[in-house]
Amino acid sequence: MSGPFPIGETKAALDTPALLVNLDVMQANIARIAETCRRHGVQWRPHIKGQKTIGIIRKEIEAGAIGVTCAKLGEAEVMADAGIRSILIANQIVGAIKVRRLIDLLDRAEPMVAVDCLGNVSELAEAAASRGRRLGVVIEVDIGMKRAGVSPGEAVVALAKAVAERPGLLLRGLAGWESPAVTIADPAKKREAVTTAVALLTASADACRKAGHRIDIVSCGGSGTFPYCIEQPGITEVQVGGAIFSDICYRTKYHLDFPFALTLLATVTSRPNPTRIVLDAGKKSLSSDTAMPQPIGLPEIANLRLSAEHMTIELAGPSLEPRVGGQVEIIVGYSDTTVHLHDEIIGIRNGRVEAVWPISARGQSK
Repeated sequence: MSGPFPIGETKAALDTPALLVNLDVMQANIARIAETCRRHGVQWRPHIKGQKTIGIIRKEIEAGAIGVTCAKLGEAEVMADAGIRSILIANQIVGAIKVRRLIDLLDRAEPMVAVDCLGNVSELAEAAASRGRRLGVVIEVDIGMKRAGVSPGEAVVALAKAVAERPGLLLRGLAGWESPAVTIADPAKKREAVTTAVALLTASADACRKAGHRIDIVSCGGSGTFPYCIEQPGITEVQVGGAIFSDICYRTKYHLDFPFALTLLATVTSRPNPTRIVLDAGKKSLSSDTAMPQPIGLPEIANLRLSAEHMTIELAGPSLEPRVGGQVEIIVGYSDTTVHLHDEIIGIRNGRVEAVWPISARGQSK
C-alpha cells in the first residue's frame, strides 16, 4: 500500500493516482443485483475477476451472494484463505502443478471447476482419487462464445457420463456464457439473443437429467446480459460481477444502465498552455484497451491520450482551470483491466474516505 490514508478526510487529502469507489453507488448496485436475483428465484455467484477485493466481496455476500466465481486458481486460493467456501472456477485447470494446487484447495474450501474434455476429466479424477477426495465439476457448454466449452446436446451428455463414472469427481452441473448478446443495444433483441443462447444450456441440462445425471447448477450470465440472464427458466445462478462498479465499457458498449461507482483520482502536473492538461495517471493506472476513461468536470475535451505515466487532455477551448496541483476525477474505462493495476481501492462516502481495501487477488494470474 502507498498510504497513509486519512480516514475521515476529504478526497483532496489523497495522494494520486488513487482508485476510488463511491460506496453509496456501489452498494445500491449490489442491492439491485441481489434483489433482481431474489425476485426470480436465482442465486447470485458474482464473478470477481474484475473486483479481486475481499472487502467488496464480503459486501456482496452480506447482500445475498452464495459464493464467488473466479477466472483463475490463484484467485480461488485467495478467496479460500479469506474464508469463502463456495467457489466456482469458470475455466479449465490443466497440468500437474495447478491440479495439485486445486486438490489442495479442497482442504479449506468447496471449489468447483469447469471441464470440457475427457483428458482433463481423467487428470482431475485421478488426482482427486489419489488423495481420497472428490472434486466438484461443472461442464462448460459453448452457447455462442466460441472459446472453450462442449457443444450443446449430445456432447454434454457424453461428458457428463464420463464424469459420473469417475469416483474422484462429482458432477455439479453446467455453465455457459451468452457473450454474443452483450453488445446488442436494442433491449428486445438482446433479450431474444440471451433467451436463444441460454436455451441451449438449459436443454443440455434437461438432456443430462433425462440420462440419469443429477444437475443442481445451471450457471450463466454476466453484467452485459443483465437482467435478461436472470429471467431465463431453468437457470439456477448467475455470475454478474462488473455491474457493481459499472464503467464506460459497460455503459456504452454493453448498454448497462448502472451508475458509475469506480473512478480514479489524478493530479494536474503540468499546464503547458491554456488548452492542455497533463495528469499523473497513464496506462499504468488506467486501461484503455476496451474503452477510454472519461474525466469528470472539465470543459469540452477535444482529444485525450494515455502514455505510460500520463494522461494528456486537449481542451476544445482555453481554460485556466484546473491549475497545476489541482485534482481531476476520471471514470474508469473498463474496470476488469484497471483494478489489477492498483494495490488498494479507497471507499468514499459523501466525499470522504471511509475505507481502504487491499486488492487481495491482484497478480493472481496463475
